[in-house]
Amino acid sequence: MERTLSEIKALLDDNEIKFIRLAFCDIFGRQKNIAIMASEIDHAVEHGVSFDASAIEGFSNVSESDLFLHPDLNTFSILPWRPHESGVARFYCNIAYPDGRPFEGDGRYILSECEKKALKAGYSFLVGPECEFYLFETDDNGYPTRKPFDRAGYFDIAPLDRGENIRREICLAIEEMGLSAERSHHESGPGQNEIDFRCSSPLKAADDLMTLRTAVKAISYQNGLFASFLPKPLVGESGSGLHINLSVFENEENLFAGFSSCKNPKASSFLAGILRRIGDVTAFLDPLPGSYARLGKCEAPNMISWSFENRSTLIRVPAATGIDSRIEIRSADPSCNPYLAIALLISAGFEGIKDCLELPPSIDKDVFAPGGRNGLKEIPATLQKAVKAAKSSEFIRKVLPEKLIDDYLSHKAKEAQGYERSENAYSYELERYFPYI
Repeated sequence: MERTLSEIKALLDDNEIKFIRLAFCDIFGRQKNIAIMASEIDHAVEHGVSFDASAIEGFSNVSESDLFLHPDLNTFSILPWRPHESGVARFYCNIAYPDGRPFEGDGRYILSECEKKALKAGYSFLVGPECEFYLFETDDNGYPTRKPFDRAGYFDIAPLDRGENIRREICLAIEEMGLSAERSHHESGPGQNEIDFRCSSPLKAADDLMTLRTAVKAISYQNGLFASFLPKPLVGESGSGLHINLSVFENEENLFAGFSSCKNPKASSFLAGILRRIGDVTAFLDPLPGSYARLGKCEAPNMISWSFENRSTLIRVPAATGIDSRIEIRSADPSCNPYLAIALLISAGFEGIKDCLELPPSIDKDVFAPGGRNGLKEIPATLQKAVKAAKSSEFIRKVLPEKLIDDYLSHKAKEAQGYERSENAYSYELERYFPYI
């Protein structure tokens, strides 16, 4: 349901909101924001709020530095961890040039256009990200240490699992913000956790993931902890993944329903399309040099394969029925820009349908076992290789604007080079990314 400005102003008054955060995402997946007074909402909606885009890496240069934030009224949410008196609300924003043209580096715009294109052809999607993260203790000054909050393992309970109250607070907070929290539990690594929320449209799912990441960071900090979405913060322990569940609908029919017994040809082609382009898009799904230290171990697949239920393959078709029928892409990690990642995956699958692509046989074995990788093709093994694959991809240039691709890949190439030239790659990764991701 579309919200009107008058409805928003009533919500601001009813909840005594005094501050509004206008949030957006840079091309690398980091959320940014500017705070305005609630009394400025009319001007923000009518004219937008300008900011210096040249100060945002990958956005603009000094000679073209003015961009405008236009709040999406449907993303209104009150931040429950902020004071209730003179409270704070948040909108996600669309980004535009001064003349009103959409900014080509705006991931929300790119994803919404991909969604509209599919809808015109009669297809819609449900997307459900599953996000893992680590909790670390902080020092006396509140800065993060590298000491995990607990030593629990997969599905453990208190007192081994010390994170259950933190997860509870996060789940309650995101429910207040309009997300439907479904599951939460301790993951395999010490201090590692997972929180899942209900699937939704692609754009809302990406917004919801950014909301989850913000809530996790904020509530952990209020509890004297530091939350990290780094893909491999601890050597020898499980990395943090971002499993992306995708359902495809044509005329409200879930194409993956009953897939294990009778493969819908269009569903097969959609899955095949993602397999065909997964190497091209890996630099966007796994964007950090250390992302590749996670892959190929601890159920983080790096071989291009699919199966039913098998968690060692890159894409699996879970045991599910009806509206829950879906595929699960298991190679991405939570440091990615979710808008770009989802846009690329949807576009790859949609291209597979248009090309009537044939699905290769399923891999019904443990890919991690000795000999399990025989005959399978590997996704890029390093960020440097992933950048090279993306640069040569005609597919990516059909989905993303040229300027965004060039800026993004140029930055990632420098990151990969610095990582590979460092004397200690793990220390380099932690120093450069740990405090920020």
